[in-house]
Parts: sequence; C-alpha cells; structure tokens
Amino acid sequence: MGEMEDLCVTECTRCPALVDSRSRIVNGTGPEDADLLFVGEGPGANEDEEGEPFVGRSGTVLDDGLRDVGLAREDVRITNCVRCRPPENRDPTKEELGNCRGYLEREIDALDPEVIVTLGKVPSEHLLGRSVAVTKEAGDLEEVRIEDTPRRVLLCVHPAATLYDRSQRETFEAALERAAELAGVADSDGGQTRFDDF
Repeated sequence: MGEMEDLCVTECTRCPALVDSRSRIVNGTGPEDADLLFVGEGPGANEDEEGEPFVGRSGTVLDDGLRDVGLAREDVRITNCVRCRPPENRDPTKEELGNCRGYLEREIDALDPEVIVTLGKVPSEHLLGRSVAVTKEAGDLEEVRIEDTPRRVLLCVHPAATLYDRSQRETFEAALERAAELAGVADSDGGQTRFDDF
C-alpha cells in the first residue's frame, strides 16, 4: 500500500495515474521540528526531477520571500498535499488528495508546527475542507482540527502566482511576514531571537 519511514514515504502505489507519471516520490524537506510547515499542492516537473518540493521558479520566489522575513529555507519544513507529480501538472484529484492525506497528517503530527502555511488554493481547500478564495483570504489565520488536534492554518497564495500577477506579490509577502511573526521567528523587535546562541 504505502510505507512511511519517519516523515518520508518510501513506496506507495495508491494512485495509478501518479505512479505512471512520477519518476520518484517527492517528500517534504526541512527540520523535523520546524515551527513553520509550508504545504503546497504537489510536485511539478522540477520537483519530480530533483526530488524536493518547491524548486525551480516558484521555489526561488518562496526562498526570496522567506529571506525577506528573516527566515531561511533550512529553518522551515516544506511539503505537499500529494507527493507524486500529476500528469501534465494537472491538479490532484479528490481521490489522490485523499490517498495521500494520511502521510500529510502523520507529517503534521510528528512536526507539531506552530503554524501551517498553505501555498495556494488546493492545499488551502484540502486542509480547511471548504472552498477558498485564496487571493481574498491570504493572510487569514484559521483554526482547524487535523486528526483531532487543533492546528493554526495560515492561508497564502502560491508563490507562482506572484510571477504572473505582480499585485499578488504584496499579498504573498504579507502572509509570509505574518507566518514568521506567529511562529515567533520574526525579527520583529530588532533582536534576532533565533541567533542568540551564536
């Protein structure tokens, strides 16, 4: 069916179409005790090739956005709703999202993040269980029960949206800023909380 070691899925054949279209399973990256968990939709071509979420152009946007709010990619955990690339980069189906849901829940549970940030419409709707107007709702914080545990979910537009629509850039940056503040990692008081030990 599917095996998970720590936070990594090592083999899974639940979604025939995705098994056919993937070259590998793309697992989350980042510390296993990160305060912030970013959840995207699923791997695209670059991710499938490199085996890491959010590489390529949208990854660069995310990395730059994180840096602007005082975070590094290494500080946060980044994962996806589905771990295998859908054919032609189509959206994952409800069934595919459902098949992969247990892996995501186990990752969230193990991580126990302060805040989960959903990048784009698919992960937002998947975790909130309702339709989301992500451009309007970006920056909103909701409490959601996941596996019976209340979790704070912050909605954010997909990094790629900022490439096609400049006005989304501010929306994206504001949401990241709020995420950093909520996780208590932001350099909000002029004192770098993170680097006191260095």
